[in-house]
Amino acid sequence: MEVYPKSFENLLESYKKLPGVGEKSAERMALATLDMSLEDVLKMSEALVQAKKELHSCPICGNLTDQEICSICDDSNRNHNLICVVEDYKSAFAFEKVGNFKGVYHVLNGLISPMMNIGADDINLSSLISRVEKLEHPEIILALKSSIEGETTTLYIKKIFEKKDVVISRLAYGLPMGAEIEYLDMVTLDKALFDRKIISE
Repeated sequence: MEVYPKSFENLLESYKKLPGVGEKSAERMALATLDMSLEDVLKMSEALVQAKKELHSCPICGNLTDQEICSICDDSNRNHNLICVVEDYKSAFAFEKVGNFKGVYHVLNGLISPMMNIGADDINLSSLISRVEKLEHPEIILALKSSIEGETTTLYIKKIFEKKDVVISRLAYGLPMGAEIEYLDMVTLDKALFDRKIISE
């Protein structure tokens, strides 16, 4: 027996493709969409299409942008010798919301995970190496979560640069094991960045 009209079922299935959205959440979102004006629904659908067409990874840092290169890499007022390495662009957004970091970012788009068969070649590491090699006395801040994957990636990056003129630091962790950077409150994130610890120089 069909519970929903076919068009409503299609809407539900679309929402269920989003992470963390189950049947009940999808139903609430679908009903909320029906309560919106046609104008607002059209604006939302246009925004979805535009985002999908125009957003891409910055060729320099891997962050999300709709320009040729992202606004952070393009900003001459930022300290390009100070690179904050993050797992994904959600983490970069989290630091930007805090607003105190004046360096630039490098988005790995993943972490090394032997258990998941993800190696160094599967994440955005080669471009980090080429970026750092062009700089004088750079500092890399490793802002990765405190998990097995985060620690494995941290050790790998440290080994790559251990004989080069590169300072490597990491966030000061008074954080729960496995904490996701983008979910930390601004005060905790700001303090972790300010109190970062040098691990190699």
